[in-house]
Amino acid sequence: MIKGKITRISGPIVYAEGLEGCGLYDVVDVGEKKIIGEIIRQNKGIATIQVYEDDTGMKIGEDVVSNERPLSLKLGPGLVGTIYDGIQRPLETMYKESGAFLVPGQRSEPIDATKVWHFDACEGVKEGTPIKPGFVLGTVQETQSILHKIMVPPQIRGRVLVSFKGSGDYTVDDVIAKTELDEEIRLSHYWSLRTPRPFAKKLTVSQPLVTGQRVIDVFFPLSKGGTAAIPGGFGTGKTMTQHAIAKWCDADLIVYIGCGERGNEMTDVLTEFPSLIDPRTGRSLMERTILIANTSNMPVAAREVSLYAGITLAEYYRDMGMHVAIMADSTSRWAEALRELSGRMEEMPAEEGFPAYLPSRLASFYERAGRVDALCGQEGSVSVIGAVSPPGGDFSEPVTQHTKRFIRCFWALDRELANSRHYPAIGWIDSYSEYADEVKEWWDNLDPRWAKVRLEALELLKKEQKLQSIVRLIGPDALPDYERIVLIVADMIKNGFLQQNAFDAIDVYSVPEKQIQILLLMMEFYNRGAAVIKAGAPLSKVNSLPVKEEIVRLKTTVPNDKLEMIKETESRFEEQMGGLERMYSKV
Repeated sequence: MIKGKITRISGPIVYAEGLEGCGLYDVVDVGEKKIIGEIIRQNKGIATIQVYEDDTGMKIGEDVVSNERPLSLKLGPGLVGTIYDGIQRPLETMYKESGAFLVPGQRSEPIDATKVWHFDACEGVKEGTPIKPGFVLGTVQETQSILHKIMVPPQIRGRVLVSFKGSGDYTVDDVIAKTELDEEIRLSHYWSLRTPRPFAKKLTVSQPLVTGQRVIDVFFPLSKGGTAAIPGGFGTGKTMTQHAIAKWCDADLIVYIGCGERGNEMTDVLTEFPSLIDPRTGRSLMERTILIANTSNMPVAAREVSLYAGITLAEYYRDMGMHVAIMADSTSRWAEALRELSGRMEEMPAEEGFPAYLPSRLASFYERAGRVDALCGQEGSVSVIGAVSPPGGDFSEPVTQHTKRFIRCFWALDRELANSRHYPAIGWIDSYSEYADEVKEWWDNLDPRWAKVRLEALELLKKEQKLQSIVRLIGPDALPDYERIVLIVADMIKNGFLQQNAFDAIDVYSVPEKQIQILLLMMEFYNRGAAVIKAGAPLSKVNSLPVKEEIVRLKTTVPNDKLEMIKETESRFEEQMGGLERMYSKV
């Protein structure tokens, strides 16, 4: 046991002597209350420690004791459905023990060590079975939605089982197997949260993460294993967009990280998620969700580490062959924690006071996303969606700019859209997705017209924005009819396609087939409407077609399981637009 003494205290940064034998990032118990801390610098006999709890009342001269291991998470059955703080302390358990306020130095097992799980051994696994990291020994039904694979941990060096207990009822700490090197394998194991978990092979991304949000799936798609950022000022809907994606996306597991957000926002998440029904299973959404709550009034050091805790949990389930989606809300608050800690350590600040290593820390988080062949032999992925909260909605500030270097999907929230109650408020001018080419094959199997109609619709919206600057100066009547129809169809796309009502039972989620059919019909209206106007028809004739409003209302009138209703609208459109075409083709 290595023991030192506190020599200096600067908020969440504590300096101690006598810890020369400790390694970088070793965990220590600081002071009489045994507050959890982590060594982040060693310099001439003085260790710099960041503490993850409130250190009010701590004194110089108190003991610091090293645990001689890095900050690690306990991984095993019982993680799903739990609410943790940034260092994997279960908040519900601690609330029962100490009440509404956390007590400094309070400890609680991350996973209930007394709960008994039924372990089903895989067929053929027995004493003498050759093994390797990632080898699946058996399964545990963690929740109704999650089948938890018990695998050989990556750090196990043995290659043969010399003992194996087989199927039965065990706690997470019970030994179920041993290797020839006398290594014990339990239902759970520890993993350093700053170390990426290994995999067999990195794969190219090719499948979209289907969210049911039309502006995302069709215009700015995100791949499974991809990275996305949602930047936006206060009140533009970052958190609500992430909530919608968490509920409706086709990921197997959701890890939601509330990093430095206001307490009332996290309260909404903690109270809302358990009551939400998972549309895929009909059961509680918490049966495939892990929550990490680290609010703005909790210690900043724990906020800094919470992102790594979330990505480690995601990688653990990825290794079982699952597709995991991480919602990080928000990386700006995480960067502010870095800035505060950096200032306490008297480091040279870079732009806007952020530390010079901000880009590398962002990279270490986002680059742990990806689609992989896991060690268990199955394909898994981690998709990261990080909210960014630029002060005043200024996208040129450092966190947003550096984040853009490491993500390939940018959903820029627009203040004007949010103020006009257009949600999701994802602006189609500043947003982009570099995954469109990767997911094209998937969309081609669904409808080969997707890539073409997507580009045509985006081009139409950009053309509408240019025309709006003229309209503001001289009014729409000064535009010729073939340009005014651009404004009309752009409004149809905005109101009938991009805007989505989370309180409407039908509109809250759109299957990809419905999304593409609605957009195709709108663009068909534009192309044929523009053509008949050039043939001599007045704009009023096209604009007054009864089917126009019917097309706009398709999002709320056609359920996802009755897409044949769109065909009926197409027939009425063909009849009405065809009548105009025949009338003016004879003129």
